[in-house]
Amino acid sequence: MQKKILIVDDHVVVRLGVEILLKDEINNFEIYEAENFSQCLDKISKDKFDLVILDIHLPDGKRTEMIKDIKSIQDIKVLIFSAHEEVNVASNFLKAGANGFVSKFVDEKKLLSAIHAILSGENFFDADVIKYSNSHGFDSFEEILSSRELEVANLLVQGFGNLEISNELNIKMSTVSTYKTRIFEKLKVLNTIELASLFKTYQF
Repeated sequence: MQKKILIVDDHVVVRLGVEILLKDEINNFEIYEAENFSQCLDKISKDKFDLVILDIHLPDGKRTEMIKDIKSIQDIKVLIFSAHEEVNVASNFLKAGANGFVSKFVDEKKLLSAIHAILSGENFFDADVIKYSNSHGFDSFEEILSSRELEVANLLVQGFGNLEISNELNIKMSTVSTYKTRIFEKLKVLNTIELASLFKTYQF
C-alpha cells in the first residue's frame, strides 16, 4: 500500500526539489504539495496522509501552533524542514509534538534518514536538541513566571532598562532587579540578549 507524503513550503523550488529527491530514492509513495498552511489544513482534512514535511516560515503559518492544528485534524507524523539550525528552535517544535526536525542546509541523506525513521515510528531529533529540551522543560512562559515577572520580562525584551521598568510599573528599582534575577534563574538565561532570543523563538 502506498504511503502519502505532503510537502508544505511556500517556495516552489523547495517543494519540487524534495519531491524529486523522494521519487528518486523512495518507492511506493504518493507525493502531494501545499504552498501555504491553509492549503495544508484543507488537504489533510480531506485525505489521509502518513507524513507532513513542514516549513516553519509560511506566510500564514503560526510556528509551533501549526503542529497542534495539524494533529487536531488527524494523527499524522510531522517533520519540520527549516532554514533554521538553532537548537532552541528545534526544541520548541519537539515540545509542540513534531516528530522530527531537519535543517534545509543538511545533505539529502539526512533528510531521507529522517523520513525513514519517522515513518518507522521513531522521532528524529539531534542529541543536542533533546538535551536542550530536557534542560528547558517548560511549555509556556506563563507556567514558569508569575504575572509580574512576565511583565518585567516583556519590558526587558523590548529594551527597557531598570529605571524605565521601575517608572512603567511603578515599582522600586531594587524590586525590578529582584524580578530580573528571578526571571534569569527560572528561564536559565545569563543576560537580556539570551532572554530576548528565547522570547523570539519560543512561541506557542
